[in-house]
Amino acid sequence: MQVRVRALETVLTEKGYVDPAALDLLIEAYETKIGPHNGAQVVAKAWMDPDFKQRLLADASAAVGSVGQVSRVGDHLIAVENTDRVHNMVVCTLCSCYPWEVLGLPPVWYKSAPYRSRAVKDPRGVLADFGLALPKDTEIRVWDSTAETRFLVLPMRPKDTDGWSEDRLARLVTRDSMIGTGVPRRPQDIAV
Repeated sequence: MQVRVRALETVLTEKGYVDPAALDLLIEAYETKIGPHNGAQVVAKAWMDPDFKQRLLADASAAVGSVGQVSRVGDHLIAVENTDRVHNMVVCTLCSCYPWEVLGLPPVWYKSAPYRSRAVKDPRGVLADFGLALPKDTEIRVWDSTAETRFLVLPMRPKDTDGWSEDRLARLVTRDSMIGTGVPRRPQDIAV
């Protein structure tokens, strides 16, 4: 795959369609400024700071903006919280509306027609396909993103993480846990 990407980049550069410096800046932005690490920091802060958590659930756009994460496309961000009784999952049934600034590039499956339709019709089955089996009495709420409104799932904080720093907690948060198709990593799954 890397060889193909490099070959495509070379051809596009030689034909004058791509400026390598601009491409490098774009890649650097997605690696360092935009991406799921931003959302993970927001989630970890909400796990640590009850006041921030309440602000996040009340107005996610403002709360996320208060920590320097601002949407460049002006969409409204809503945070929904997973609990023992409710599990939230996000989809965009029309296309692939997605909060890029806090989650990075949308995964291919998020944009696929099967995910977009099955997430609404059979959310429990979709979660099972992702390896997430929830208790039968857990309510599953599916949130449909639009061009104006995007969602961020606030996953449940893993057990046995008392006393952890925000940075360490952020390492547990996965992109899929912020979409609702997964859960955070377990404490024993990360290096200390």
